[in-house]
Amino acid sequence: MPLLTDTVHIWRAPDGDYHVEWEASHPHTQVTVSPLEAGAGLQMHYEEAVPRMRVQGLPVGRRHQFRLQDQHGNELVAMERRLGMQGTPNFRDFGGYCTEDGRRVRWGYLYRSGQLSQLTEQDLTLLDHLQLDLLCDFRRESEQSASPNRLPSARAPRVASVPITPGSNDAAFADGQLDRGGRQPMFDFMVDINRDFVEAQSPAYRRMFSEILAQDDARFLVHCAAGKDRTGFAAAIILMALGVSGEQVMADYLLTRRFFDPRQEIDRLRVKYGFQSQEDDAIMPMLEVHEAYLSRALQAIADYGDVNSYLARELGIGSAEREELRRRYLEA
Repeated sequence: MPLLTDTVHIWRAPDGDYHVEWEASHPHTQVTVSPLEAGAGLQMHYEEAVPRMRVQGLPVGRRHQFRLQDQHGNELVAMERRLGMQGTPNFRDFGGYCTEDGRRVRWGYLYRSGQLSQLTEQDLTLLDHLQLDLLCDFRRESEQSASPNRLPSARAPRVASVPITPGSNDAAFADGQLDRGGRQPMFDFMVDINRDFVEAQSPAYRRMFSEILAQDDARFLVHCAAGKDRTGFAAAIILMALGVSGEQVMADYLLTRRFFDPRQEIDRLRVKYGFQSQEDDAIMPMLEVHEAYLSRALQAIADYGDVNSYLARELGIGSAEREELRRRYLEA
């Protein structure tokens, strides 16, 4: 029984080790994993209990491709999804997904992350290797000024500042409603933010698409502070414009749970929003991702009839623009 290619998941840890996971339709399916670039000092560690392996010894300054093959002749070549940046944990490629018509999003063109202000020199070397053409920064201008991004000096991408402040933010903070009631008010607030992305932030996301389309075959990065809310919605609508299923879009959105540790961000958030008096549990929903968050945005999109109607009416992505995006970012 074959390797299930859509279940392959590869990520790089900050220490440079690669982790490869997969599933097969039968537990006895034999799968071999091999990096396309081998070299001295390479070590492969297969786990016996689960279909997973660890690869050590690959050069850290660039990306690597892996071939997975089963004994039935099925194979897949894939790259790592999370790139293992030391200074921004949620930096990942959101290519590689299958579309509903059987094509696949290209690797190495679509990236998402949190802020880049803490990148290390090793991170900058890897970022330079990605050869990004465009960076869309969704942080508010005050966020950008307080934590300016570090970018490669030799070939820095063009930066488009596209600030997004969901309209419910100011009112919620001003009247103190998030200081009361524990966890639930913050959870409801985050659900409302995702509705707001659709109902009030169309000019910003329209500009994002305009910036992408203005640069031929751009390799681009979309990012905000944590790389999960403003960025999560951006990645979702880009994937939907490319024809990726809603189920796969949600799976990509929820991957943040694997790579972003909310507990490590609580102190920063307390200072940023003046939450010093609140309990951790009351703050956590602002740092988490939940299916209910993106689902609320998708419900708002459904009010337009379907995704394509929303894209065309609100974001300027009609049939011609969708075809151009698919020409660029789907494998031939």
